[in-house]
Amino acid sequence: MPAKESPRIVYMGTPEFAVEPLRAIIEAGYNVSAVVTVPDKPAGRGLKLQPSPVKVFAEQNHIPVLQPEKLRDPQFIQTLKEINPDITVVVAFRMLPRDVWQIPRLGTFNLHASLLPQYRGAAPINWAIINGEKETGITTFLLDEQIDTGNILLQKSVPIGETETAGELHDRLMYQGAGLVVETINMLYAGNINPIPQNQIKVSGELKPAPKIFKETCRVDWNNPSQKVFNHIRGLSPYPAAWTELKTKRNNVETIIPIKIYQAEKLDQAQSQRPGTVKTDGKTHLHIFCSQGAIALKTVQQAGKKAMGIEEFLRGWQNAEFIEVL
Repeated sequence: MPAKESPRIVYMGTPEFAVEPLRAIIEAGYNVSAVVTVPDKPAGRGLKLQPSPVKVFAEQNHIPVLQPEKLRDPQFIQTLKEINPDITVVVAFRMLPRDVWQIPRLGTFNLHASLLPQYRGAAPINWAIINGEKETGITTFLLDEQIDTGNILLQKSVPIGETETAGELHDRLMYQGAGLVVETINMLYAGNINPIPQNQIKVSGELKPAPKIFKETCRVDWNNPSQKVFNHIRGLSPYPAAWTELKTKRNNVETIIPIKIYQAEKLDQAQSQRPGTVKTDGKTHLHIFCSQGAIALKTVQQAGKKAMGIEEFLRGWQNAEFIEVL
């Protein structure tokens, strides 16, 4: 499909999540004048400079790429003004200064993976699952001075499966979000969309934040009920991943084994055990008791090793006694 003459669009994004909306914009026939993404970063053993997924896709589609070190760089801002975009689309990028987001004639809008104003912040997909939500969604909204507070353009609700992981939900929202971005561009350019202030959105219950996730956030607290622990594990899978430490003894030598947990199953155990108690046959299963119920570990990863099923993990610790988790 030939590119439409207008509107002129600047697209800003970095990770894989931002590739699909860019693809959808192009396939809808819109002209993307430029893509803005982060500078290439060293990665891998050789620390070779690696481009972002959005840059790779943009170059494959012959779209000019801008990679400013600082978004307030006067030369970068001047370049944007020369492009003179009608709309700037932001997906999984950095917070923009006013001098950048006020440039487009029709505004700068962001795609956020929640039903705003719920789950403002860096990790809305993770926190929705960690908190046991049954529903989340996607929102497009106009940027303003604060993070994730601008007037809402469009929203779409998406159910969360009972066992769905953050990775699985991420992929579903990525495709749903791509369609919503194109729909937002269509309506914004046609002038038939009415932005709604977030304080006019009815919210049941309190507003829940979605802050950045740190290592200690990911540590499993086995004093919680099994449902909460299960939500914690799937809400962090596959990245950054929930973790715990197993205390073992073999040949009278105690060892602490840190592991990441990628897959688990909630068990409604009738018997009561102290939270953190480990039950295993040493071959096929490893269960850890919570304050209520227990969790069966299914896929785990030791430091420096690949992720593996629990049977393979246990083979590596034959004749070891699993004492408890820390």
